[in-house]
Amino acid sequence: MKTIQKTAIALAASGLFATAAFAQTAPAAAPEAPEVSPITANVTVTNDYRFRGITQTNYQPAIQGGFDYAHESGFYIGNWNSSINWVSNTTNNGVKAPIEMDFYGGFKKELIAEGFASDFGVLQYYYPQTGGNYNGMMLNPNTTELYAAQNFTFGPVTGFVKVNYSLTNIFGVPNSTGSVYPDLTANYDTGIWGISLNGHIGYQYVAGQPVTSGVLLQPQNNLSYTDFKVGATKDFGGGLSLSAAYVSTNANPNWWNTWSSTTTNLQTSSAGRPGAVVSLTKVF
Repeated sequence: MKTIQKTAIALAASGLFATAAFAQTAPAAAPEAPEVSPITANVTVTNDYRFRGITQTNYQPAIQGGFDYAHESGFYIGNWNSSINWVSNTTNNGVKAPIEMDFYGGFKKELIAEGFASDFGVLQYYYPQTGGNYNGMMLNPNTTELYAAQNFTFGPVTGFVKVNYSLTNIFGVPNSTGSVYPDLTANYDTGIWGISLNGHIGYQYVAGQPVTSGVLLQPQNNLSYTDFKVGATKDFGGGLSLSAAYVSTNANPNWWNTWSSTTTNLQTSSAGRPGAVVSLTKVF
């Protein structure tokens, strides 16, 4: 899966010191607040693209970016993209999809109270394919999800609870329609040097997995797992921020793994092992 506020009180305050001679003089008009553009863009460079705790780049760097359009009514649309290599690593049969393209739209509004925005929408993950064919072990990874989120604000603490529900197979896993991903994200503004502390936990339930047995075959729903993240973000102002986090999962490495070719064989590695993720983001 991505405000400027200013106050001007000098003119109003100066009116408190006006003499009687100026009592009938019309007060100076306060300057109009600058209009906020409904379109924003973002670009990020990161040492490792993690999605729900699983590396999408085999622990290699990624470049990411997108844009959003938000109407004052609460409706919005957007697009976000990232370089990846997990599709070719997973299939190992000539299929290449070097880019993830996300398209989404929804409605976000403070329906409960100020600082408590509700968010509902649909999200399409699209992986442009070149070469090869998918097989029975991995279907086309294009995925469609519905989501509902409730944002919250309690003083310096902000965050959201969210649930994603898949209308299709998720990311190439056969018979996985109806998978669910609930998660909780919370941020604490320390008030020091623009630093906030970040925490996240989520559970990826993968639906429709058969009961199996054997060395490589695991019990029912063994693809399901929990992921979590703890870290910090430094806001430099002007839309520039730097984040660093420790990410981990309990994902079964027999299924959630990466492939890397050598001169002699293919080696696998857990795709959800613990690791550090550092990202630099600029919002325009």
